[in-house]
Amino acid sequence: MAIEVIRPDVISLKKHPEINEKWLQDKIEEDPSILGLGDLTVYQRERKQSSGGRIDLLLVDTETQTMYETEVMLGTLDESHIIRAIEYWDIERRRFLSKDHVAVIIAEEITNRFFNVISLLNRTIPIIAIQLSAIKYDSKIILNFTKVLDIYEEPEEEDTEASETTDRSYWEKRANKKSLSVFDQVIKDIEGLGFHPRVTYNKGHIAIGTNRRNFAWFHPKKKETYCHFDIRVGEDNVEKIKELLDSSEVAFTKKKRVDTFAIQLRLDDAKRSEAMKELFKLSWAAYE
Repeated sequence: MAIEVIRPDVISLKKHPEINEKWLQDKIEEDPSILGLGDLTVYQRERKQSSGGRIDLLLVDTETQTMYETEVMLGTLDESHIIRAIEYWDIERRRFLSKDHVAVIIAEEITNRFFNVISLLNRTIPIIAIQLSAIKYDSKIILNFTKVLDIYEEPEEEDTEASETTDRSYWEKRANKKSLSVFDQVIKDIEGLGFHPRVTYNKGHIAIGTNRRNFAWFHPKKKETYCHFDIRVGEDNVEKIKELLDSSEVAFTKKKRVDTFAIQLRLDDAKRSEAMKELFKLSWAAYE
């Protein structure tokens, strides 16, 4: 049996007399899986932003707890949609601190100029770009969503532990005393649990580890009083740690590596003390 080949009739939705962006949003809302981003649900449509605008679609993957701030446009992508997508991504990630967030831009055409721009931004902001093509067949329209830019994946950090070593005096000269005191308090808490942490002073960070390997990397600040650190908790502890940090109102974000959290901690926040002890207790057990 001969297979019939049909030449597709690619059309412009922007020029279609009966189609607008609302129509496209309706189709995505009916079945968000057509975007090819997984089993998503619509958290809210036309969600009002503090900046005064409205996000087209806020989608969520309930399994991974990832939110997708999605901007849709017909025709050729322009700078205003890129700016809005990033702005809305930033607003929502501040609102939902415990979730991962991804900015999604959908357009019928993404020129080389703007593709290069969002590719550069993608190194620091998780952005997915999707190009939409519409094919007319009889009285039907086939929507084809093609991911042309995915989230940038950083190289694995085996290197986090391999940095030029220094000593305590280096950080005492470089960092704010209160920021460094946060690190000192953490060490005190870990020792209070009966553990003997290995501390390594490097020029890029201060590492804490068991005898086997490092699991936390502190970055005392020069001007700020808080201290930022990354910590690996072990894959089995991820959900438990999320609940712990949420209930303690600790400012944190998830890193791309599944078991790694980035945390900001201040010395004078007593509410976080017990949570931090539990956090390091679980991490120690995972990497001992």
